[in-house]
Amino acid sequence: MTFNSRSLSRIVPVLGQQSSGSESDMDSISEQVAKFDFFGAEQVRFHFPGAVRKFAYRFDGYGKFVKKEWDLMREVSDGFCWYHVELPRSSQKLSMSAEYLIDVLCPPLKLQEILALVSSGPFCGTVDGALVFRVNSAGPCASKFTQRISAIVTDRRVISVSLGRVSRLDFSTASTRSLLSEVPLIEAKEQSNDTDSERMSHLGSTKSRGVVIQEHVLEFLLSRNTFEEAENAIPTGVGNLLVHIIDTHVDQLHEIVLQLETELDEVERDLDIGVGATKKQMLDDRRFPKMHLNLQRLLQVIAHGDQVFPRVKDKCAGKSWCSSEDLTTLEALVGRLRKLKENVGFIVSRITAIQAGLDSWQAEQINRKLYYLSFLSMLFLPLSIVTGAFGMNVGGVPWTTQTNPKNIHGFRNIMLICAVIVLLLLTLFGAAPLYNYLISRSRQGARDRRLRSQKSIRYLGGSKRRSQYLPL
Repeated sequence: MTFNSRSLSRIVPVLGQQSSGSESDMDSISEQVAKFDFFGAEQVRFHFPGAVRKFAYRFDGYGKFVKKEWDLMREVSDGFCWYHVELPRSSQKLSMSAEYLIDVLCPPLKLQEILALVSSGPFCGTVDGALVFRVNSAGPCASKFTQRISAIVTDRRVISVSLGRVSRLDFSTASTRSLLSEVPLIEAKEQSNDTDSERMSHLGSTKSRGVVIQEHVLEFLLSRNTFEEAENAIPTGVGNLLVHIIDTHVDQLHEIVLQLETELDEVERDLDIGVGATKKQMLDDRRFPKMHLNLQRLLQVIAHGDQVFPRVKDKCAGKSWCSSEDLTTLEALVGRLRKLKENVGFIVSRITAIQAGLDSWQAEQINRKLYYLSFLSMLFLPLSIVTGAFGMNVGGVPWTTQTNPKNIHGFRNIMLICAVIVLLLLTLFGAAPLYNYLISRSRQGARDRRLRSQKSIRYLGGSKRRSQYLPL
């Protein structure tokens, strides 16, 4: 454990002013350090003030809680404490996130605990007697599809770390009036200018009978799975708090999937009513490959959770602070996560089908343009042949010497040579297909004649035996 050097200087004299240290001197220094009050001596100074958001709560175990100061070194005799750190969503390296955690969590945490919290990938194990788990996906921190949650759980304390803000994670002591508890109303178009008993707000028009909800507010609320105004149950134990942390993480993943489904529905509607410019814009923006990449990141997070949370449930089964109800809730959360994984698989299939449709449309457009180009080439092909033929310079070609009276027709000789070459090429490359075509035609003709003869023979024989039948 490391302490502030300025605080240590008040206890330990300068080593340079002493002689060689003996065992008795070191024992006295250790006793002074052990008796020194680090909490009252000096406030903790952070190297990155304001870089991370953090909060701490103290629970009494009976449904009540209070906010407390950030004092990880102080133990509590009754109840339990919760310390949470929110890492910023910015373009930062993993080592920078580790420095942020070292700044706010050390002491008392050690380096192995910091690495267990901030490293990428799934993990669930025991470090110094404490339960440590993490569900950290690799990817840019600025992307909302990169999710990270980790925690250290002991009998009296829970330390959790998340990437960015998690909805409905913290607790609020202030009881504010929520929009969800209001009676919603729909405003008629012809009454939009009536301001007798109306008070405008950023959410809608407040009337005496209720609140008129505007369209954009409804779209925002429908795209969310959880709401900040929803009341959280106050945990009565460390197991309840652990379930609450995992529950909010699963809710956030569910909300991201719901937003993806809403965005995909809008894309399908735009494709149904849109024109070629809309499809071309989607292809130019590479919208669906980006959605594929984001979905792969989200699938990685869900797969990590499906791997870690069952192990967390197994390790919590033998703990005194985890009840049977907490284990049942953890099992239900694991089931939700697996259903969410299946839902993401359906979204991937939808995106693949839409991308295949756009690729087919693009190939059709390219083929149409090539057809137009071929048609223009066919129109200008005779002109090219005429200009090429009459533009040939045959003065230096053998057998075309125009000064020789015997070879005064040089142009005619060149045209004859070209005709011979064309006939030779046709003979080489067209003889085999022509032969096959003629053979197939002759075989088909012979087969048709044989069938006709068999039908005529059958008809004549049947008429002799059964004269009552009329010919068809």
